[in-house]
Amino acid sequence: MLNGFLALLLCQLLGELVVLASGVPVPGPVVGMVLLLLALVVFKRTPKSVRLVSEGLLRHLAFLYVPAGVGLMVHLEMISHYWLAILVALLVSTFVTLLVTVLIFRLLGRLNGPTKGSSALSGSSGEAK
Repeated sequence: MLNGFLALLLCQLLGELVVLASGVPVPGPVVGMVLLLLALVVFKRTPKSVRLVSEGLLRHLAFLYVPAGVGLMVHLEMISHYWLAILVALLVSTFVTLLVTVLIFRLLGRLNGPTKGSSALSGSSGEAK
């Protein structure tokens, strides 16, 4: 289990180093997650130690939101001055995320071609008229 935790920390460290070296405006842990994903795809398996540590962290994910909630309460006065800008940013980013998700889903659907039973989803009966 210690090996799994070290693997996750190593991915985060590598992500931080990539961001530091390249100046990419993306958080290091996000780059680290992408590096972890690439490693899992390349090796086509998830080591048991990484899986166990990941499952353990995910079970306690709700606790990681507590500091963010406390931060919101501490800066409530500042947030009250910028609530409209924050609301617009949240709405626009949500819309862009949904749009990008739909576009990627459609692109992957075209790349994979028709699948068994896909005619039911498209509304056609699959029979020639």
